[in-house]
Amino acid sequence: MKLIIILVGVVFAMLWMRASQAAELPKVGQDAPDFALPDQSGKVQRLSDYRGQWVVLYFYPKDDTPHCTTEACQFRDDAFHLRQLGAVVLGVSVDDTDSHAEFAKKHHLSFPLLADQGGKVAASYGSITNLLVIKFAKRNTFLINPLGKIAKVYVSVDAEQHAKSVLQDLTALSAK
Repeated sequence: MKLIIILVGVVFAMLWMRASQAAELPKVGQDAPDFALPDQSGKVQRLSDYRGQWVVLYFYPKDDTPHCTTEACQFRDDAFHLRQLGAVVLGVSVDDTDSHAEFAKKHHLSFPLLADQGGKVAASYGSITNLLVIKFAKRNTFLINPLGKIAKVYVSVDAEQHAKSVLQDLTALSAK
């Protein structure tokens, strides 16, 4: 019995260590890693398609869960003000396009939700948790300037206040 408990503890420790060994977050001033991912309608979205605009690229763990829904609806509600500042919102999780389509329809989300099923893009942004067979995106956001450079990094954000913070920072950054 003790051996089983020790083995379970070792396996858990190994999983936890692997999950915490994510790639580094891109730093302010670096080029944002480009990507090509399908959105909820199956259209492939590329970061390079948005050159010349501000991009709010937010990663979230799972469609239609409480905090993820709160965060998405906050961005939906602030979309008009973000667009006035020349910004687009792109949400990314490891859920598939069908899940994204249901989530977007249910909550009237007007921005693309990108399906990063393999977690490769989230990993390139240091925003993946990998527990061997289970992967999910960390709740991180990257504000990308019109030149494709990282302008601001938000880590482990508060879903209820995050969209307002991004809007305030974007207002300040776009005024410069």
